[in-house]
Amino acid sequence: MTTNGRSGVSRPERYGCVGVGVGPANLSLASLLYSRPEVPNLFVDRNDRFGWHDGQQIPGTKLQVSPLKDLVTLADPTNRFSFLSYLHEQGRIYHFVNARFDSVPRQEFRNYFEWASQINENVTFGEEVLGVEFDDFDDVFTVHTSNRVVTADNVIVGVGTRPWVPEPARGKLGGTQFHATDYVAKSRDLAGKRVAVVGGGQSGAEVFLELISRPPGDLPSRAIWISRRHNYFPIDDSPFTNEYYGPSYSDYFFELERSTRSTLNAQNVLTSDGISESMLREIYQRCYTRRFVDGSPDLFALLPNRNVTEVNAYRGGWDLTVVGNDDPDVVEHVEVDHVVWATGFRSACTEFLAPIAHRLAREGDEYCVDRDFAIEWDGPPNRCVFLQNGVRGQRGLADPNLSLLAWRSQRILDRLLGVISHEQLDSFIGWSAKNRGDELRRV
Repeated sequence: MTTNGRSGVSRPERYGCVGVGVGPANLSLASLLYSRPEVPNLFVDRNDRFGWHDGQQIPGTKLQVSPLKDLVTLADPTNRFSFLSYLHEQGRIYHFVNARFDSVPRQEFRNYFEWASQINENVTFGEEVLGVEFDDFDDVFTVHTSNRVVTADNVIVGVGTRPWVPEPARGKLGGTQFHATDYVAKSRDLAGKRVAVVGGGQSGAEVFLELISRPPGDLPSRAIWISRRHNYFPIDDSPFTNEYYGPSYSDYFFELERSTRSTLNAQNVLTSDGISESMLREIYQRCYTRRFVDGSPDLFALLPNRNVTEVNAYRGGWDLTVVGNDDPDVVEHVEVDHVVWATGFRSACTEFLAPIAHRLAREGDEYCVDRDFAIEWDGPPNRCVFLQNGVRGQRGLADPNLSLLAWRSQRILDRLLGVISHEQLDSFIGWSAKNRGDELRRV
């Protein structure tokens, strides 16, 4: 709070923007804003310190994207918050180059994010945003936190995602049934136990591999990997597929009809939620070794193409009712002691927007945003609530991904500054035939 010298009345601190949540998305924008004093900014997070899937940081897991897709590099390669700057400051950039990682250890990237959050004085932890109001008379947002009240010209929402489980598991999570986000803390007492892993994406693969790779004294008695997908599919990481994760496609996708966008996201899900080929190979080799070399044929079971329809307590453990996708009349029962749900995430709640929620436009389950990720509303156009990592239905599968982190932050920063930055060249691919009729006829 500041004090008006003439009246002695305390007035809220005023910022050009206040960010709610400090995950990679808002941390990216905070990093780009760091050298822009013309936009006073504050980013707050209710947690006591930075975290990024800390409960899933299984040793040996790797990043699925290029380390150049960090907080800032693809928008500002000279920025002090780049991954290379982190390596240089830590004194190990030559070691990193010599290590020749095919994929960067995920823990390394998590540590890089934490480093960026620690050296940015505009980032604060242990402070929860309780409510956001808008004063039409003063033309300003009022942000109430657990520590203070501040005002802001703009609000940046970057609260990320929360773990999601299907209906059969809801209300049943606890000590022996938990989401993969809690795996590191809750997987220590699985020796000799029957464990089901539900989910056929990268997280499910990482959990299953860890289970069957343990030393003999720590191995489960049985590890069962269940997936709705017809098989354990690899991520499509080929060059033209990766064009889905570029700015050109994001803008193209944004202009499509809602039903078309939904169809495309479903069709292309394996471009973001498949399993790295190296991990699939490692899992297969580990299965080979356990069954044929170690002589443990009953250690694991692979059950894709199935859907878990019920979960019931049974003999101190759990009975999973499993129905085949191709044979819906065939019902199996899988009895286990522990269940790990590797079933992904959904957008986190934004209760703090309740005071202005009636003024914010929606599209289905999402807030409706414009080209610059500002939520459409009935307030003044120079006062915005921006939404990061919350519009997968409008911006495509890349929205929660690291690939467009820096680009999206730059798009928001441009709006805050009232400028248009020079963007990189368009994709090789002409996504749409709109307004290209003459050109196509000449091909």
